[in-house]
Amino acid sequence: MAQILFNLFVAFTLISAAGVVVNKNAVNAAMCLLLALVGVAGLFVALNAYLLAFLLLLVYAGAVVALFLFIVMLLDTKGDQRPGLKHLSLVARVLAAGLVGVGFYSFFVRSRLPEPALSAPSAALGADLKLYAYQLFTTYLLPVQVIGFLLLAAMLGVIVLSKKFENTEDAS
Repeated sequence: MAQILFNLFVAFTLISAAGVVVNKNAVNAAMCLLLALVGVAGLFVALNAYLLAFLLLLVYAGAVVALFLFIVMLLDTKGDQRPGLKHLSLVARVLAAGLVGVGFYSFFVRSRLPEPALSAPSAALGADLKLYAYQLFTTYLLPVQVIGFLLLAAMLGVIVLSKKFENTEDAS
């Protein structure tokens, strides 16, 4: 059952990530990015990495994607405008297809990774999470607050730079 759930999360994440790349509309691409991040968080949960899943949802899905959506909607970008770089686009497509081919080749040629030795789950898992939380809110509180302040300053800067001023001339 766990393997089926893991494979479903993999398929969901890959389809959502493809939606990010294929969508012309930036808002739809950001929503697909949000779904891809939720899929990756599901993969972390399936691998018993609950803290990573929570931090991924909190930081990336909760803050970064919301900020990205806010900025895209504020700037009112149009998805129909395409630059005329057809030759560069062709080279990028061929290079990407080659890299994906090399990845599939190495995946199928190499043998699977060895299974890790299963051990009894630690009873102190909650203690480890308490240690992370303690360090986050004591030792690393200032860096977290500074990063939040920098994100706020960047958002305010985008608002100021994207504001459209009407031509106002003095009537003197």
